[in-house]
Amino acid sequence: MAVNLGLAGGKIFTGLVGHSHALVADGIESLADCFSSFVVWCSLRWSAKPADARHPYGHGKAESLAGLVVAAGLLAAALLIAIRSVQEISAPHQAPRWYTLVVLAAVVVVKEGLYRWALKVGRSLASTALTGDAWHHRSDALTSAAAFVGISIALAGGPGYESADDWAALAACGIIAWNGLRIFRMALDEMMDASVAPEIVAQVRQLAAQVEGVLQIEKCRVRKAGPHLVLDIHVVVDGDMSVRDSHRIAHVVKDRLLASAHHINDVTVHIEPNEP
Repeated sequence: MAVNLGLAGGKIFTGLVGHSHALVADGIESLADCFSSFVVWCSLRWSAKPADARHPYGHGKAESLAGLVVAAGLLAAALLIAIRSVQEISAPHQAPRWYTLVVLAAVVVVKEGLYRWALKVGRSLASTALTGDAWHHRSDALTSAAAFVGISIALAGGPGYESADDWAALAACGIIAWNGLRIFRMALDEMMDASVAPEIVAQVRQLAAQVEGVLQIEKCRVRKAGPHLVLDIHVVVDGDMSVRDSHRIAHVVKDRLLASAHHINDVTVHIEPNEP
């Protein structure tokens, strides 16, 4: 957050002094990054809380909710920048100063580095909110790169090309909005308990089927709750097996799944008798 605040302040100040509307718009987008980073930080702390009497299934959905907020922030930033760019395209203004390019080049390097770091951590934690925050950094890098190209055209073209950086900012809005919609869909799927990727379900079924005494996997439903997976699985066992033995098999299935590398934190195993 401190890095984003510093970058936002530097870009807005340089954009105002250097007559670059694209750089000012880029600074506003960085302020949105600060907000999203704060939301993600809060959601990670909240979702890590253990289950309690009021939330027996844990607090994992807080992360999905944060993903929706982050997506909304991206879409709002894209809309504000687009409105500002359209207004400035037809308005006469001075060409940007050359030193705005230096600031933008530095920003692209820093934000791309932050994107790669946040994406790596987000994927390792299976965190939609943190992955969304990573795309905030990538969007910022893209808008900065677009502004760099636009300002370069304005400086190289001379009189008549002053609005090139505004067109660049407008083009970057499409990229920001696309990422916002993509993250919104991911977070909404989690809130609606959509099934995870088919390959993950297949791996879970395979792990359970390897337990001795399991004859077949009748049903397997896997959903995401924050950084964790929650699943319901129906396993078929010998119909003549005692309740005690079938209960033992259910526990073996549950323990094996909880010990897997899929970040599973809750498993409900239903025993089905084998019908001849």
